[in-house]
Amino acid sequence: MTAMIRFAHSRMAWGVLALSALSLELAALYFQHVMQLEPCVMCIYQRLAVLGLLLAGIIGFLAPGIRTVRLLAASLWGFSASWGLRLAIELNDMQQNPSPFSTCSFLPDFPSWMPLHEWLPSVFMPTGMCTDIPWSFIGITMSQWMIVAFATYLLALLLYAMPILSKRRN
Repeated sequence: MTAMIRFAHSRMAWGVLALSALSLELAALYFQHVMQLEPCVMCIYQRLAVLGLLLAGIIGFLAPGIRTVRLLAASLWGFSASWGLRLAIELNDMQQNPSPFSTCSFLPDFPSWMPLHEWLPSVFMPTGMCTDIPWSFIGITMSQWMIVAFATYLLALLLYAMPILSKRRN
């Protein structure tokens, strides 16, 4: 168990989190700008959740030996992964069970003090419809892959916290 605790407190653990989130962000931009797949507003929100995971990884990477920093980074990790999972499930439901009463907006609902879609429209401006399914791989849609990704992040957080919690009990 001490090896797992050492890994949980290491820069490598946080680096893996940050690099995996960066990879998802780069994949999203590739799908959008190279493959010309238009992101919907729910996709943009999921992109923001992945940015939260990236930020959590960077924060944890900067000072993995400081308990407060680890707690802050792990909290952001948990919030971002659970919010992203909720969004991915909601988007998948919209796509699998389209309804005229269940639609998403055309513009993101960012706070007025942080209009990301105006500051960086090439990344945060939705141009697609939530009910469209523009891509799938082995019969699994992008929203379903994101459910897998966010659930994996939550499982990884549980595995990260387990040795720390079990150490605290002993």
